[in-house]
Amino acid sequence: MLVTVSARHGHLNEVTQKLFHEKAEKLLHYFDRLTSIVVTVDLHRDRDNKLGVEIIAHAEHKHEFVATDRDVEIEVAFQLAKDHIKQQLRHYKEKLQDHRRDPSHNGGVS
Repeated sequence: MLVTVSARHGHLNEVTQKLFHEKAEKLLHYFDRLTSIVVTVDLHRDRDNKLGVEIIAHAEHKHEFVATDRDVEIEVAFQLAKDHIKQQLRHYKEKLQDHRRDPSHNGGVS
């Protein structure tokens, strides 16, 4: 799986990049069919003095999960966006598993 961490309007230090890379890899625990994760950190502060983080997770069969969040602390913004992605992945995985358990559309009558 490919994990990419990049920054807009500035540069992230190596420690922060490595931290975000390791935390993003942990998303595989929630859904193991991820093919790539892209973390983009926007270092431009808005009117509320907040920084932004966007996480895009690509899964098999062209499924894409996107979460963005903003906070004054970049680590908090990352954690909030990661929580949103985790929720989306859990919901999608439950949907896949429930779909397999549903009876056929004709009520099981052949």
